[in-house]
Amino acid sequence: MKKILLLLFLSVVLRSQAQENYPFVAETDPQALQKLEEWKDWKFGLLMHWGPYSEWGIVESWSLCPEDEGWTERKRGNYSDYFSYKKEYEALGKSFNPSLFNPEKWAAAAKAAGMRYMVFTTKHHDGFNMFDTKQTDYKITADWVPYHNNARADVTKEIFNAFRKEGISVGAYFSKPDWHNEHYWWPYFPPKDRNVNYAIDKYPERWKKFQDFTYNQIKELMTGYGKVDILWLDGGWVRPDSTIDRNVEWERNLPHGQDVNMPRIAKMCREQQPGIIIVDRWVPGPFENYHTPEQEIPKKPLPYPWETCMTMAGSWSYVPNDTYKPAGQIIHNLVEIVSRGGNYLLNIGPGPDGEWHAEAYTRLQEIGAWMKGNSEGIYSTRAIAPYQKDKTCFTESKDHQTIYAFQLLEDKETLSGTIRIPLIRDNLKKVEWMAGHKTLKWKKAGDQIEITLPKDFTAQYAAGFKLSY
Repeated sequence: MKKILLLLFLSVVLRSQAQENYPFVAETDPQALQKLEEWKDWKFGLLMHWGPYSEWGIVESWSLCPEDEGWTERKRGNYSDYFSYKKEYEALGKSFNPSLFNPEKWAAAAKAAGMRYMVFTTKHHDGFNMFDTKQTDYKITADWVPYHNNARADVTKEIFNAFRKEGISVGAYFSKPDWHNEHYWWPYFPPKDRNVNYAIDKYPERWKKFQDFTYNQIKELMTGYGKVDILWLDGGWVRPDSTIDRNVEWERNLPHGQDVNMPRIAKMCREQQPGIIIVDRWVPGPFENYHTPEQEIPKKPLPYPWETCMTMAGSWSYVPNDTYKPAGQIIHNLVEIVSRGGNYLLNIGPGPDGEWHAEAYTRLQEIGAWMKGNSEGIYSTRAIAPYQKDKTCFTESKDHQTIYAFQLLEDKETLSGTIRIPLIRDNLKKVEWMAGHKTLKWKKAGDQIEITLPKDFTAQYAAGFKLSY
C-alpha cells in the first residue's frame, strides 16, 4: 500500500512539474488576446459529450481503439471479433432518436447555475458528426439516422442558438483524429492504436485528403453556425513532428507526419470568426491559446491561461445510473480552480433520449443557489498569493481593491460566533459577508483576521467574505 501511495504521489508531482514547465507559446493576435481576457472573466463553463454511443451508455469512441483493454473494454453489442463490433458500433445511429432533445432547457439550467460559456462535442474520435456536415454521410442529419426527420436534427446549430439566447458564449469541440474516415484509419489495414494506421510518408496523397477533410469540416462550423467563441480541438497525438518530445513516454512512439496544417486552419478560423480562441489541446505552439488539465486541479497558478475540464458524474458520456459528484465537491473545485487563476469546464453527458440525468439539474440548481450570494468573488477575479491556506481560498478583483476569501466547509459544517481567516494584506478597511450583504465586525489577530459572525449567519459548501482595501 505504501508503494502505491508513493507512486500516486510521484505521478501528481510529475504532472504538476510538467504543467509548470510546459512550453507554452503566447497568442499575439490582438482580438484573440482581448477574447482571452473576457474568457478569464467567465470562470465557469459547461462541456457536453453526446453522440450515438449514449445508446449503449458506454465510453465515447474509445471502445473502437485497440490500444488499452481496460479503457476500451467492449461492454455492449453482439459481436465475435473487432470488425463486427466496429460495424455494430457504427450502426448505432440507426436507433439514435433523441426525442426529448430540448437545448433551451439545458441552456436555462446552465445560466441559472452561473455558467458563462459552453463547449459541445460536434464530433468525437469515432467520427460521428453531430452537425450537418457535407463532407460525409456519417452524421446525425443523414437519411439513415431516424432523427434526421426532426426539424431540430442539426443539434449543434440548435444547441448553439439556445445557449447564445441565454447570453452564454459557445465553443465547438472537434476531434482531429477521425476513426471512421478512410483517410485516417484506412480499411486496408487494421488499426493498432489511436494513431493513423498507415505510413504517411508512403501515402502522402491519402493524408492530404484527410487534411482537406478536416479543414473543410472546421470551415463548415466557422461559417454555418453563427458566432463561435472557442474552437476546442481534441486528439493531441495528431500534431506536427516539431512538437513531439521523444523524451516523453506517451509521445515517444507517435508516428511521423500527423500534421493537419494548423496554420491553414487557424488562418481560416480567424478570417471567419475574428478573435476566436483556438485550443489545440496539449500541442505546444501558437494554436493552444489556453492549456487544459483534465480531471485535475493544479496546486498553484500556471504561467499561462488554463482551464480544468472535469466530469460532473463518473464518465464523460452518458452512463445509466452514473454517480454524480455532490454539490459541495463541485463548488470546492470551482473555488480552488478560480483561486489559482483557472477556469472550470464541467461536463454533463446527455442520454440517448436527449435528456440529462435528473441529478444534473439538481446539481446545477444547488450550484446556482450558492453562486447567487458568492459570484462576485468568482467572476472577473484573478489569483492572489497564497491562493489557498488551509481551508481558505482567495481571489482578488482586477483593480486590486478587494480580496475575496472563501472558507471551505465540510458537509453539514456550520459556522457561528467568531472565525479566523488568514490575513494576506495589511490596511484592511472593511469585511462583509457576501451572501448576507452585511458588514461584519473584525479585528486583527496576529497574522489572521478574527471575524464576528451575525446571529443569522448561514453558509453551505463555502462561506464567502469580501475584504475591502
